[in-house]
Amino acid sequence: MTTTLEKNLLKQGVKPSRVYLAHDNAFLHGNLLDFFAKKFSHIDKSTWQQRFNSGLILAENHQPMSADMPYQAGQTLLYYRDVGQEPIVPFMERILAVDEHLIVVDKPHFLPVIPTGQFVQQTLLARLRLHPELQQLDVMAISPIHRLDKDTAGVMLFSHHPKTRADYQQLFEKKQVQKVYEAIAPTRLDLVYPYQVSSRLVRGEPFFLTKTVAGEINAITTIEHLEVLQGKLTGFSRYRLTPLTGKKHQLRVHMASLGMPLLHDNFYPMVKPQGTADFHRPLQLLAKQIGFVDPISAKNRVFTTEQQLFR
Repeated sequence: MTTTLEKNLLKQGVKPSRVYLAHDNAFLHGNLLDFFAKKFSHIDKSTWQQRFNSGLILAENHQPMSADMPYQAGQTLLYYRDVGQEPIVPFMERILAVDEHLIVVDKPHFLPVIPTGQFVQQTLLARLRLHPELQQLDVMAISPIHRLDKDTAGVMLFSHHPKTRADYQQLFEKKQVQKVYEAIAPTRLDLVYPYQVSSRLVRGEPFFLTKTVAGEINAITTIEHLEVLQGKLTGFSRYRLTPLTGKKHQLRVHMASLGMPLLHDNFYPMVKPQGTADFHRPLQLLAKQIGFVDPISAKNRVFTTEQQLFR
């Protein structure tokens, strides 16, 4: 269970990172500011000075460290990431269910699950650690069991019980979780539905993309056509997507490969310029439902989002 002292380490729901001061002759006669500036050279030295001044560098006993303190090999220090002007995501998550092992969350669009890039405090994980409905739990132990893209909304599972976390993670590893998504994309009525896409997906360039290559199949998606949309969405349809596998951006890549890129997708089939993201134009992809046999209770469990795509 998280102690009060450990809980006090949370800053806006973010835990500090750790760095070990090794027996490295390059640092033995320097101070802590020099160490951090060299160790993390992608961050300006003046920024590290500001973090020391703001008490964001701590000893293991949680006491603030000074920039001019000497480098002492064998120490472990705590430090907080800081990205300055972090974008505010103006959409809120919803808690769908909580039990002694799991937290089931309805994630909004645009909100990353864990710290990444320019997002540290504006993440689902940080918000859950501060959520008023969860303060009776061991909030420092909250951890996502699976992935969901920043741009995708819908149902997600988190663990707050370290001893049973692996039991739920193995459900995903063994493909024993039934995941159903909904999406809005251009209408294609020439395909015979349900239609299955099978391919090999690997990391692309830039690093945040996924691409299709020749080779052994590792990604399979079943696509069902639900309805042709009208009005402002004429030319688009609603689809049910059921992935058998869980590769990064799998649904987005598979739909784009059919000439049916998801509505408001900034990555596929072409990457739009940075800053194109518009809170009024969320990616039309929703993690609609998750179902599984609970490894602890052996009960069949199904969780459904309360959100909807465009109607």
